[in-house]
Amino acid sequence: MIVQDLNEAQYNEAVRTYKENLALEPLQAELIKLQQHIERNKLKLIILFEGRDAAGKGSVIGSVSRYMNPKHYRIVALGRPTEEEQSQWYFQRYIKHFPHSGELVLFDRSWYNRAMVEPVFNFCSQKEHQLYMQHVVPFEESLVDHGTLLIKLYFSVSKEKQAERFEQRRTDPLRQWKLSEIDLQAQSMWNEFTERKYQMLKQTSHEKAPWHVIRSSDKHKARLETMKLILSHIEYDGRCRTLDFGADAKIVFSAEDEILLMKKEKKEEEIQISRQ
Repeated sequence: MIVQDLNEAQYNEAVRTYKENLALEPLQAELIKLQQHIERNKLKLIILFEGRDAAGKGSVIGSVSRYMNPKHYRIVALGRPTEEEQSQWYFQRYIKHFPHSGELVLFDRSWYNRAMVEPVFNFCSQKEHQLYMQHVVPFEESLVDHGTLLIKLYFSVSKEKQAERFEQRRTDPLRQWKLSEIDLQAQSMWNEFTERKYQMLKQTSHEKAPWHVIRSSDKHKARLETMKLILSHIEYDGRCRTLDFGADAKIVFSAEDEILLMKKEKKEEEIQISRQ
């Protein structure tokens, strides 16, 4: 048997993974019901998965979509814009991937690249960034007003956990494809990303599409809480009334709470620096 070839650490890891996957299945079954509800009622749903590199967005998307009907959902992960796309209205390249009636689209990074990644790495001008920040909320409000459901998720990972995951990507042949040149710079530019995150949450969380911040250093808890949060947004047919969809207050934060926490951390950091 394969189990006999595993050492104790590998066996324990396999058992842990099996138990975690088992714990996800009731919520994944609910996601199938949600998808069927969207299809049946001809709804349109967009879910944005944002966060720093190695925040676990991809693995959460994989867990959310694992048992869904592939005919009625799409995962969109766009690369660098082409020369033609660079000459177009910024939102245009994203709009063409928006859901049709009865469809769900999961964006693995989205138009919020211009809120964080692009300005940090100078992939856009200051004027382009400012224009984007002025227009993104009205753009989303119009999208929602015209009948599209929009859920915005930001996955927050600690600097230490990000470094650990980068090291895994560097040394594990199965993960090396994930490591990019930008990844290698992410740790040294941590503070720049933190400031952009703060401004993004402060300026672009609004009533029709608020940000939900999910602590993702523990991937299993992030998966659980993401599924519960998505399921809580829509009153779909056949909802299981015995499942607990309540959010874990240690994992899920509103944009407002995250902003207050970031302010507090920044103040404490400034006090420490002043004492040195």
